[in-house]
Amino acid sequence: MRLGPEIIPDLKDDIDRFSYDRDAQNIGIVHFGIGAFHRAHQAWYTDLAMSAGDRNWAICGVSMRSPAVAEQLNPQSGLYTLTERAGESARTRVIGAVREVLFAPRQSEQVVTRLADPACQIVSLTVTEKGYARGEGGDLDLKLASQSFYPMLGEALRQRRASDLGGLTILSCDNLANNGRVLDRLMRQWLQAELPDMVEWYRSECRVPSTMIDRIVPRTRPKDVELLERRIGAVDEGAVFTEQFSQWVIEDNFAGGRPHWEDHGVELVEDVAPFETAKLRMLNGAHSLLAYCGLQAGYQFVHEAVADPVLHDLAERLMRDEAIPTIDATPDQDLHEYANHLMKRFADPALMHRLDQIAMDGTQKIPQRWLDTAKSALQLGLPVKAIRSAFDAWIWHLADGRWVDDPHGDELRRLAEHRTAVIEYCLLAEKDGGPLWPGYESLAEVFASPLS
Repeated sequence: MRLGPEIIPDLKDDIDRFSYDRDAQNIGIVHFGIGAFHRAHQAWYTDLAMSAGDRNWAICGVSMRSPAVAEQLNPQSGLYTLTERAGESARTRVIGAVREVLFAPRQSEQVVTRLADPACQIVSLTVTEKGYARGEGGDLDLKLASQSFYPMLGEALRQRRASDLGGLTILSCDNLANNGRVLDRLMRQWLQAELPDMVEWYRSECRVPSTMIDRIVPRTRPKDVELLERRIGAVDEGAVFTEQFSQWVIEDNFAGGRPHWEDHGVELVEDVAPFETAKLRMLNGAHSLLAYCGLQAGYQFVHEAVADPVLHDLAERLMRDEAIPTIDATPDQDLHEYANHLMKRFADPALMHRLDQIAMDGTQKIPQRWLDTAKSALQLGLPVKAIRSAFDAWIWHLADGRWVDDPHGDELRRLAEHRTAVIEYCLLAEKDGGPLWPGYESLAEVFASPLS
């Protein structure tokens, strides 16, 4: 039996579930990139808010690259389970916030219709770093952008203006430094190129808050789905498994209404930057270090890598000695306690977080996870031996080739036998508009030779 509305009353009492009438809720949020993270994070918070009394914040998910999530969730009326794990304990909840999933390559008109509907007030995104279609120098690559969310969102905004509707809150939930500012600039570049008469309306009517998101969500394994079926008595093709910890910090800058997420742990702040910087440089930086160094050492999972004394020490040094001194923390942020907490999360074997999953798209992640830290630390006169070790492991990862999944993977695999060629391509190249990572030329000498 497959999970669906008809079997909800028959689930065991220890399975939590939503308490609102799903059919009575309008779709107030359209979300691009409805993968496991969104279902474990923003959709979960929204489900809690609607269960507490908020109304009309149901979610239309948009899948950008594969129909898989639509095929998982639509036959289940959008329902799925979220299982939070810690050690040997597990707690499962049926999430009702997602009403439908559209596959953008085939249903772009329906996506635009949802975005242009008066009920819609928020469009959110987890499209990963590469989904923002940035080209050389960080500006919008119009060709790449035409295959992303920009055409649908731009057309929907045009229709909203024509119908005398207000703008939207556009909420990036991806691991980008200053994600709201970045998305706002890129969206203006798209409109300037494709719908120039929309730029002023967009500037006055829409808001693009910055956010920081944090929850470790491993890839769901078939074994997990089988064990869940035994527990709940139903097959859930869209099941998501995560840790108990979750954090969401949002700049309090909305164009219109929003759920009362703050009643369920979300922090609404004036400035997201200190939280975002700490997460990118500490959690994400250490995660990427453990991924590449762990794969090189023969491990598969984060908890295995962090149990290795050498890699444990490297992760600690990256966070405490290299990252923390570069972060302008708020008075309420205890970054050393944050590091303690991160190491405990990494060590939890219940998550089974694969290193090769974290290692994906390294060229999109390394600048904000390592290079920003390295630049700031070197300006302070601090060594960056942990980051240099991580960078060496990334070079090995490219040369090994088994797990490379990256937009620039083919070119980097070809160059990886010659370290100087990788350094040239990423940090120094002047051909084709500049290096892959502009603005980090000063680090070329730092990474020029392996750490002995």
